[in-house]
Formats: sequence, structure tokens, C-alpha cells
Amino acid sequence: MVGYGWLRCVFVKPPRRHRRDDDPFAVLGLAPGAGEAEIVAARRRLAKAAHPDAGGSVGEMQRLNDAVTRALAAVGVSQSAAVPPRRPPPSYRGGPVRHDHPSFTIEALPVEAFEGLLIAAAWLGEAVDDDPPYVLEAVIGEPSPAWCRLQLVPDAGATTVSLTVARLPGSPTPDVDEVRDRWITALNGLDWSDPDRTQPPS
Repeated sequence: MVGYGWLRCVFVKPPRRHRRDDDPFAVLGLAPGAGEAEIVAARRRLAKAAHPDAGGSVGEMQRLNDAVTRALAAVGVSQSAAVPPRRPPPSYRGGPVRHDHPSFTIEALPVEAFEGLLIAAAWLGEAVDDDPPYVLEAVIGEPSPAWCRLQLVPDAGATTVSLTVARLPGSPTPDVDEVRDRWITALNGLDWSDPDRTQPPS
């Protein structure tokens, strides 16, 4: 069921407990106390091999995401601050940019939430850029043509999604609440028990 600004669509197991020797900097191949830029760069580098689409696994990606979150916390930086919002690219700037932060929560870890958003993007329009599993940009057709940027942040075993929207040239300014509701409807149409999740929402 969906409450205002919240999405509940999949059961998530309790987060795994960390071993004392599971040093997040070691997981990232960094020296203890590495800075924010080094942590973000290590995540991007390691995600290329750890992501399931690149031959890795959900477990590897979860371990990487968890290490990044803990390493950033150790240096006093939140995950959302490490991936700052971007303005839409010039080709999509047709009007004011609207933000909904946070917009909704998916009860799944970022890797699985990102995969669900990719499928939803295919139903609503098309994905135009991504940085798995934390950023997805898409162009959608309804309720009015719009550019969307979805930023995913781990949140206690779930994923909080912030939404940024901008109108496309020649289109009306999108209502950010209506756009959010379209994403939630598409996500709730997924069969989260099916690993393929290829069916459109009913």
C-alpha cells in the first residue's frame, strides 16, 4: 500500500550485522580516513565489476553500497551530500526545475530499487542516463512530457528516492506530485517476487 510520499512494495530482510573486522575502507581498497572524493571514486570504479549487470551479484553490490555509506559516515559526509543534485542537461531545459526531496521510499536496498526504477522508466518513457545504483535520469511522457532525475539513498534497509523534474521544450510545466505518483504507480505494478519483473502495471 502507498501512503503519502511513501512506497511499500517489497519485503526486505533485516540488514546484515557488520563484523568488527569488516572495515569499509578496506572493502573499498582505501587507506583508513580516505576523503569523500576518494570514496566516491572507489564506489564508481568497483561498481563496474560488482553490479549484477556487469557480472557481479546483488550481494557484492550490497556490500559495496554498505561500505560506501559507512565510509562516508566515518568522514562526516552523508550519502545524499556525496551525490549532489544536478540541473538537467541543456537539451532538456524547457522551464523551471522542481524538486521533491525526499519523494518516496522503496522497501528494498538500492541495487534492487534501481532495477525496479529502470523497468518503470521503460514503461513511462526511457532512461537517458544513469550512475547505478544511485542516480537514474529519464524522460517520461505522462502526465506531461518531462525530464526526471531520481537520486537513491540507502535508508535503514530501504531506499529513499528524491525526484527532480523539468519540462521538455514545448511542453507544460510538470506537476512534481503527479510525476511522483506516476513513478509510484509503476513501481507498485511490479511483481517484486519475480526476479525478471517484466510485466507492465495493470
